Amino acid sequence: MNFREELHVVPGAPVDLAGRDPSAKPGVPGDKAKTKTALDEMGEELASLQDRLYAEGTVEGNTRRILLVLQGMDTSGKGGVIKHVAGQVDPLGLEIASFKKPTKEELSHDFLWRIRKRIPAHGHIGIFDRSHYEDVLIVRVRELVERSIWEPRYDEINEFERELTEDGVTLIKCFLHITYDTQRERLLARLDDPAKRWKFNEGDIDERRRWDDYQAAYQDALRRCSTEHAPWYVVPSDAKWARNWVVGNLLLETLREMDPQYPDRPDLDDADLKAKLAPPN
Repeated sequence: MNFREELHVVPGAPVDLAGRDPSAKPGVPGDKAKTKTALDEMGEELASLQDRLYAEGTVEGNTRRILLVLQGMDTSGKGGVIKHVAGQVDPLGLEIASFKKPTKEELSHDFLWRIRKRIPAHGHIGIFDRSHYEDVLIVRVRELVERSIWEPRYDEINEFERELTEDGVTLIKCFLHITYDTQRERLLARLDDPAKRWKFNEGDIDERRRWDDYQAAYQDALRRCSTEHAPWYVVPSDAKWARNWVVGNLLLETLREMDPQYPDRPDLDDADLKAKLAPPN
């Protein structure tokens, strides 16, 4: 079993997050130092493949792109993944969207309205820091709407993601899995570190009291929305360095399988252009 199979949520299968070890390090090449070095070395190939994907996207009719969805409890490391993995590629071909509490305008539309607006352009890699899944997670746990409203959204999400894949989007959905104790340690660390203290939100403590409810909501979302065309991966995230390597490799393997190519330019007359670029006599 390779590391991706180990993380994969089999479509329709029961999901037991308590049975998945958040401290596991599937496929990592060694200890912390060695893995960080491997992640840095991965950057060159990631950047090259992304450059080819971006070039492909300039060709009319080529709609291929990637959407990396990051979900997880507070402090699970969504921002860290963006910094250490997305930071390896050219920002010109990168689109990052962070979904916070919906605005009044967003609430006046269907829950997918604000999501559709942020789907990456052709040839781009898009990253969602939280996503459309908030509407079957916090909305459910906080009872912001009736069950009769959020319950049908699982099927709506599956149909939406099928539409995306049919339009050239490859989805990589990662649930960053941490323990209750790890979250406590990271929240305390924010209080003690002047550079992170500004991040502390007392609302996180209130959300933490609903830990079990969130775990149940995540289990249902993973079970009901991991599909052949848009699978979920449960990424052990207690060790930040291992988490970053795993997500980086999911992205790298996906790009390798896509095998993007630089477009040919048969419209260019090389001889004529080279003559025009020749230095004057």
